[in-house]
Amino acid sequence: MVPSVDTVSARLGRVLVVEDDPGIATMLVRGLTRAGYETGSVTTGKAALEWPVPDVVLLDLGLPDIDGIEVCRRLRESCDAAIIVVTARGEESDRVLALDEGADDYLIKPFGLNELLARIRAVTRRSHHQASQVIHHGVLTVDLRTRKVSVNGNNVALTPKEFAILECLASDPGRTVSRQEVLERAWDEHWYGPTKVLDVHMAALRRKLGRPGLIETVYGHGFRLADPKDPKDPKDPEPTR
Repeated sequence: MVPSVDTVSARLGRVLVVEDDPGIATMLVRGLTRAGYETGSVTTGKAALEWPVPDVVLLDLGLPDIDGIEVCRRLRESCDAAIIVVTARGEESDRVLALDEGADDYLIKPFGLNELLARIRAVTRRSHHQASQVIHHGVLTVDLRTRKVSVNGNNVALTPKEFAILECLASDPGRTVSRQEVLERAWDEHWYGPTKVLDVHMAALRRKLGRPGLIETVYGHGFRLADPKDPKDPKDPEPTR
């Protein structure tokens, strides 16, 4: 028995198309609906930010009211939807900026529907893989799905790069991660810029976490999360006697 579109849609998830070109928007909605996705469409950044949280956002950058990069940043701050940028902007600087602001993938127009569907499947697989991954390490909690971080129960707002660095360390707490590995995972495997950029982001991350000893520098090797059994940070309250 072939499942109904409604049954398939419930399983595949909801996709929001953010596109101000009516021809492209119609084509995407039609193709995604045929493929079994529950699909909605808006033409402005404001409408995208007000839309009920979908599973995947297909985001054009050239919107009439708010630049797509800014929409991407705000979406990433407010929800955990997978974001695929679909745009005619092919410059490397645009791709880097979008990915830095939280996009999960970047697809340049024109593209085929089959490739788009494959990209959607890939980002949703990653989202499902991370769905139950909440890391607790002493006073630190890192939710890989929602990208939320808290220290001693207090939420900590991090930039995408700061979160990527912390995720790299928290994915295997206690292991010393080399500077090169952090750069490759938080930036790019072919990163060739100054490594001092890592020190700047690391300093900001430590400052925001509010626990100077939470991330240890292992000189000559890299970084690691401190053992939660180590002596308490001076900022932690004394236990009640």
